[in-house]
Amino acid sequence: AQQFEWLKEDYPSLFKRIQDKAKTGQFVPIGGTWVEMDCNIPSGESLARQFLLGQRFYKQHFGQTCDVFWLPDTFGYSSQLPQIVRLAGAKYFFTQKLSWNNINKFPNTTFWWTGLDGSSVLTHMAPSETYSAQCRPGELINGVKKHKDAAYSNESLYLFGNGDGGGGPLRSMLERLRRMANVDGLPRVKQSHPREFYEHVEKTARELVAWKGELYFELHRGTYTSQSNNKLWNRQSEFLLRDAELLCTVASFGSKDSEFEYPAEELTRLWKLVCLNQFHDVVPGSAINMVYRDSDKMYKDIISSANRIRKEALANVCRSVAGTDLTSSQGLTVVNTTGWMRSDIVAIPASTYANIFSNTSPVQIRASDSAVLVPVTNVAGFGLHSVSAETCSVRAPKHPVHVSKTDKDTYLLENRFVSVTFNASGHIISFYDKTEGRELVPKDAAANVFELYDDVPLYWDAWDIEIYSLEKYQTLKSAVVLIVEEGPLVASISVRVPISDGSVLTQTISLSEHSPRLDFDCSVDWHENRKCLKVSFTWDIYSDVATYETQFGVVQRPTHRNTTWDMAKFEVCGHKFADLSEFGYGVALLNDCKYGFSTLGNSMSMSLLRAPKAPDEHSDMGHHSFRYAVYPHTGTFSESNVVQEAYQFNVPLLELPITIPPQISSLHKRPFFSVSGARNVVLDTVKRAEDDKTSYIVRLYEAYGGHARALLTSRLPFSSVCKVNLLEEPMDGPGIERLDHSTALKVPFKPFEVVSLLFTL
Repeated sequence: AQQFEWLKEDYPSLFKRIQDKAKTGQFVPIGGTWVEMDCNIPSGESLARQFLLGQRFYKQHFGQTCDVFWLPDTFGYSSQLPQIVRLAGAKYFFTQKLSWNNINKFPNTTFWWTGLDGSSVLTHMAPSETYSAQCRPGELINGVKKHKDAAYSNESLYLFGNGDGGGGPLRSMLERLRRMANVDGLPRVKQSHPREFYEHVEKTARELVAWKGELYFELHRGTYTSQSNNKLWNRQSEFLLRDAELLCTVASFGSKDSEFEYPAEELTRLWKLVCLNQFHDVVPGSAINMVYRDSDKMYKDIISSANRIRKEALANVCRSVAGTDLTSSQGLTVVNTTGWMRSDIVAIPASTYANIFSNTSPVQIRASDSAVLVPVTNVAGFGLHSVSAETCSVRAPKHPVHVSKTDKDTYLLENRFVSVTFNASGHIISFYDKTEGRELVPKDAAANVFELYDDVPLYWDAWDIEIYSLEKYQTLKSAVVLIVEEGPLVASISVRVPISDGSVLTQTISLSEHSPRLDFDCSVDWHENRKCLKVSFTWDIYSDVATYETQFGVVQRPTHRNTTWDMAKFEVCGHKFADLSEFGYGVALLNDCKYGFSTLGNSMSMSLLRAPKAPDEHSDMGHHSFRYAVYPHTGTFSESNVVQEAYQFNVPLLELPITIPPQISSLHKRPFFSVSGARNVVLDTVKRAEDDKTSYIVRLYEAYGGHARALLTSRLPFSSVCKVNLLEEPMDGPGIERLDHSTALKVPFKPFEVVSLLFTL
């Protein structure tokens, strides 16, 4: 739809002619999404917005939505796509990219693709294995020979025309098709709307096979990592817009006399920019240099505007709660935009601290910027918390964290939960869980080990990481380790690792007094040529599968290479975390912008940076900042709170320099939204409805793979609520039960189900 919008803006008369031809059936608007997007990197909400923006455009300008999700070219297909496609009003899917697999041939042509939650879409992959056919007899014959499901359906789609994507047909192509329409020895050929093909297959095909789960693309694995800063800004943009929409909705609907104007037009503009940059050669990192200079400007625009909107909405929410105009700034209020209670440590300016806590000496001053560290506890999900002498303790914690250097030239970070020992190279040689009495690092193994790989693909630099690259690497052992924070709230060491003569990595490794999570804050000056930097962790945990976050859920992949299908997944995509768990225990690797992972046996690795030289010879050169963390947990992944911890790692508490009066400070205990009775359900998105200024949308999903009945409570007013699809249209399904004399709703979930609710005033 993005191309049509550009056409409408720049060439309105031509766009009008296209609309006219669409009415006569001579032009077929197809696709359903804003752009032909990547399906690995974008978040679940980003994929939902691709369809929301795209389908609304088609409906507004062509009178109908698309029932065929048309995606000829992208680099793999998330296991949640079937559900998202169905929720966006489509039921058919076309692609052909898996024909490029470089290890295994995908076994199906026409089949039912079943997603994580059990939703299915009728899927077809052109057996001609191209989207720019030249209309020659050999191509048609090839399409028959390579049709893998001819026993069930002997028809297929044939995409022709010049251009990367089936662009413009020539007159000679059309003439050849006319002549080949009904020729002995060739398959019959006719031109039709793609919908006709799918409807005919649906009616006539006999027992089509089904494929469950992701459609993993066995090529272009480097796109999980190339153009690292672009991926960082994509992640930041997604979460900034999440916060902005949530707070704008609360500011608009939270009070009857609210004068806050929901910035719908600007938020839509920002989402369009985010979705544009998720095109399948932009966010994957496989575009030319000029594209990234453009996307840099777009992300700067997105982040600046979203931050401004979030700040204005947050100030309005706090004013609304306080019931007065809070113009000055003598205190501090923190806001938790995740859906559960959390505790954390906030850093505040020394002057603000002095205003709040008078003559009480700070417990800890951060060395890097002289900010005062203050613990805040039990901040309600989607709630406010006033930082004051009454609500926050500024005494030394009962169980402080500390750091020390031992006689053996090792360094120890320790709190009441864990003790972590580092050697002189910055490698973790011991990670001991004090609560469980368990050592996580096997004897003679290590974690947080940096490895520099030769990274020279066969054909496409920015796109590919090859399996043979895993055979040639060096472990980076030279390092300088220093103690930088000594506690009692946060203890840290700094590790400086030379990578080469031109590149260096510095990381600050921190442990707080309130959590077993170990944080790594990294800064890299990167000037390499066809190298890949990974960090690896070897754990005393054994499992045949590792768990990786995907859109609105998780996917499990093998930790062995028994078959060629297992071996092909030597580099896989994950979002905010990867987890390795056995019965009773597990460890998760969290991150704020990384997507390339690998787990072989009990060793996990995360790809940090690449240095491809084509199509952008300057790709990834320069400075990078990113964070990751190690989070140990009891129980298997399904019994853990890894999803919640990964959200917290990416969504810090928001701080606003205002004071909530003491008489109403207890309001922080009354969140704007709450989800209870189902810890496996995550409230992900709150926004105003697209077409109704008196309604708002709440989107939740089941995150761990089990049934649930969640109790959802909204402090915002509403008179009615109904279940809707991603296009915000009412849909059938299990009823939403409203409790008598209450604002609480009982909402049923299937495993990995995405549920959107429309609340109307």
